[in-house]
Amino acid sequence: MNKIKDNLNKGLPTIGSWLQIPSVPVAEIMGQAGYDWVAIDLEHGSFSLDIIPSLCLALQHGKTLPLARVAQNNNKDIRQALDAGVKGIILPMIKNEEELRQAISSATYPPIGTRGVGYSSANLYGKEFNSKVVESIEDLIIIAQIEHIDAVQSLDEILNVDKLDGIIIGPYDLSASMNLTAQFDHRDFVNVLEIIKEKAQKKGMPLGIHIVQPDLKLLSEKIQEGYHSKKGSKKALYYAVFWYCLSCYRE
Repeated sequence: MNKIKDNLNKGLPTIGSWLQIPSVPVAEIMGQAGYDWVAIDLEHGSFSLDIIPSLCLALQHGKTLPLARVAQNNNKDIRQALDAGVKGIILPMIKNEEELRQAISSATYPPIGTRGVGYSSANLYGKEFNSKVVESIEDLIIIAQIEHIDAVQSLDEILNVDKLDGIIIGPYDLSASMNLTAQFDHRDFVNVLEIIKEKAQKKGMPLGIHIVQPDLKLLSEKIQEGYHSKKGSKKALYYAVFWYCLSCYRE
């Protein structure tokens, strides 16, 4: 089991960052910065497909797990990112159960899903084919971004989808879908965050939060607010705090 899944199962926060610069040296620096994971941002970054394997290796050199946020939740984008070597997928703008099920199918091998099986950078072009296929089945991380009010309205169904490892709030898009772009202190937006947190707690689903500013105090506050494991219930409730930042390193 990879360390992200292990932390989630233990109810521990997991802290990561965001990579939008298509540079192997930058990935090496980020990989050595102490994060649990770094997500290659294929949605808003400027990446060609051929650089992704090198970015993954650079991050893993620092014992940092490479994830990727795909540009779109389609077969092509998901499969290419996984074949390039990322260990988990962040799915943007998931709005309902069906969209999530289709994306998870694209990311998982048969008989669970429909991902194509073949030699790729992820398995050293066949040299580690058997072990890497097993590793992918066991350790693949799938995170759905909740960043539209439609997703909040369908959240109970989304949280019930099998193979989902966690959800993460995308505050900019979520606020924009409410006509409250970046108004993170607005009462209506705060109320929606509470609804998401309550539903995740009820399900026992890991919940991530995007801390926009590189602020360690704010990070600590979010953990104290409930984005962590909560003891004393019949079912353990696990939360993950995801901290994105390009230029700031975890101390």
